Formats: sequence, C-alpha cells, structure tokens
Amino acid sequence: MLTPLLAGLGLGFSLIVAIGAQNLFVLRQGIRREHLVAVVAVCALSDAVLIVLGVSGVGIVLQAIPWLIVVVRWAGAAFLIGYGLLAARRAVRPSGATLRVDVDTPASPSSPDAGGTTVQTRPARTSLAATLLTCLALTWLNPHVYLDTVFLLGSIASTHGEGRWAFALGACLASLVWFSALGFGARFLGRWLDTPRAWRVLDALIAVVMFAIALSLVLPH
Repeated sequence: MLTPLLAGLGLGFSLIVAIGAQNLFVLRQGIRREHLVAVVAVCALSDAVLIVLGVSGVGIVLQAIPWLIVVVRWAGAAFLIGYGLLAARRAVRPSGATLRVDVDTPASPSSPDAGGTTVQTRPARTSLAATLLTCLALTWLNPHVYLDTVFLLGSIASTHGEGRWAFALGACLASLVWFSALGFGARFLGRWLDTPRAWRVLDALIAVVMFAIALSLVLPH
C-alpha cells in the first residue's frame, strides 16, 4: 500500500501547490496570526471530504448533473469578485481596514528622552465566524476544487484498485502538510511583512488573483 500512498501524496502536492484564492487566504491569515488553526483545519478537512467523495465515485454521479457545476462556477465568480473588491479597497485605502495601536516605548538609561508613544498600524481583526465563512466559501465555491479533487483525484485513484484508499490518504496528507506549512510558515514571515506597505502589496496581489480566477470561471471554456 506504500506505492499508492506515495502516488496520492505526490499528486496531491502537485495540485495544491499553486497560487490560488484559498492559498492566498491561508497566507494572509498566517501573516495576521488570526484564527490560523481553525483556517488550516477547515481547508484540510474540506479537501479530505472532497477527496473521499471523489474516491467513492461521487464524481461519476456529478457528471450526470452538469448544471450543478455551472451554478457553482457563477456563484464562485460572484464571490471572488466581491472578495477581490474588498482586497482592492484595502490596498487603496488601508486606513479603512486597519487598527491603530498605541504602544508605550520606555526610555532607555542611555537615552532618557527617547521614551514615548509609538503608533503601530495593524489590520483590524475579523471575527472567527466571518473568517470561517470566508474560508468555506473560497473552498466550496471554487469549481477548480471539484475538478482537481472529486474528478481528477477520484479518477486516478480508481486505477489503483484496492489501493485507492491509500492513494486518498496520501492526497489528504498532502493537503494537511501544505496548508499547515503555508499558514504557520507565514506566521514567521509576519515579523518582516507586518507593515502597512506590505499589507497593501499583499492585498493588491490578492485582488488581482481573485479577479483573474473569477474571469477564468465565467469565460467560455
């Protein structure tokens, strides 16, 4: 069973390691150090559910109702455009989505007059419920997720016969490892990226990617 497990692990990484709406959201939450464990858990569990559905043969059933993918595609595009507009607004007007924090800086013995108040600008915190709803929407309203996990992974898993569930386990492990590494790795980057300029650049990148993905969903294939 080691061979199908490694095959699922490799294919899972190849599909998930790419710049996308979900990955950028996890990266942003990691830099913010906000509700990160919950976000990683939701992403990994969602992928696991979709992978299990694909391996169990649900993809074959979904092929019989193509209108469902169309509905998801347009709903996903609408959500991504809305999320992209919010990111663009944060990039253009960061003061509208930030929280000013006054930090008392004590005077040092060598510089007794150096003490005072330093104003730091940080992104305003988002509630756990709002964060999880956004995470779920970015995951389940993305048609590419169904194409990659339910259809593609499910089809390839079926070629492994009795080892298909080991293949599925490998793909699930890839998802868990990737989201954990991305999110918690971003926490360490936060010390260098947690600046107003860095947030504006990141939000601008998020807006561009969201608009590009939304456009790819609605254009004729």
